[in-house]
Amino acid sequence: MATGVSIENVSFGYGGALVLNDVSLSIEPGEYFCFLGPSGSGKTTLLRLLAGFGTPSKGRIVIGGKDVTYLPPWERNLGMVFQSYALWPHMTVAKNVAFGLERRKLPRTEIGRKVAAALERVGLSHLADRRPSQLSGGQQQRVALARTLVIEPSVLLLDEPLSNLDAKLRTEMRVELKRLQRELGITTIYVTHDQEEANAAAERIAVLDGGRIQQIGSPVDMYDHPATRFVAAFLGTANLVEGKIEGGRFLADGIVLDGINAPSGRACVSIRPQHIAVQASGTGLPGVVEEREFLGETTRYRIKAGGHRLIVDEPHRRDTEPREVGAMVGLAVDIKQISILRD
Repeated sequence: MATGVSIENVSFGYGGALVLNDVSLSIEPGEYFCFLGPSGSGKTTLLRLLAGFGTPSKGRIVIGGKDVTYLPPWERNLGMVFQSYALWPHMTVAKNVAFGLERRKLPRTEIGRKVAAALERVGLSHLADRRPSQLSGGQQQRVALARTLVIEPSVLLLDEPLSNLDAKLRTEMRVELKRLQRELGITTIYVTHDQEEANAAAERIAVLDGGRIQQIGSPVDMYDHPATRFVAAFLGTANLVEGKIEGGRFLADGIVLDGINAPSGRACVSIRPQHIAVQASGTGLPGVVEEREFLGETTRYRIKAGGHRLIVDEPHRRDTEPREVGAMVGLAVDIKQISILRD
């Protein structure tokens, strides 16, 4: 049976400085959940409190219906994969994976069977007799994962496990982690500062900043409907334009957007770069191309429109000439795709 996790009004700090401030969330049994945020947001601290490497100054932590707030790590039946992998350099791959089972004093035959199954699951059976120094970064990461899964934890905790890998390996291991999580049905909590990793893997994300949860939801829902300026800017690239709404129009220092279905008053609109179309000069909002970057799949422009500098992405096509820096253009904003923020 998969295990649910509940964090209830948890606060934690060092001295007088709060690292976590009244954090509450619930994780469903079998869910792949992500804590996402910049350095210092409190995401790793929250994971460590779940693991038992610290005690909240306020609130409680419930795992599988049991209050574990004051239980030590070894009584929580959790498995944690650290950013550094934390492998024993003098032990073989098989001995590293067997370590937790030996500490639990399981029979030798059962340990051998479980280790073989765990290595088979992560595709490392053929490397059982090697030492960590003889493995690539991706292989070491798989050993750390096998060592954690072999003890059959009720919840899997992953602390930025891909940050030491190159871009290609990160993508491959991200897919592999998701496959294993689905196969095992284990409740998984993943910490990262990389929004692409979170979007690709997690069913739901909690975005943290300054020790508080800014928003919880599915990756698509939060990308399309950010609740705050911080979430809009952190989950991908966003143009945040300050202004006001009057009579169904958004007005902001040279930018006028019609068809806004929102109450009048001060507001900020979030516009994703791909939701602005570049047109011929004389149509839409007038603008001037100030910068151009070729990013492979897209060409990114920074365009001055009124008193604002907007980022605009256009799909790259080999039969289309890029727009020159200094060119006068028109901009068309897809009103259905913008988000109105009032935080």
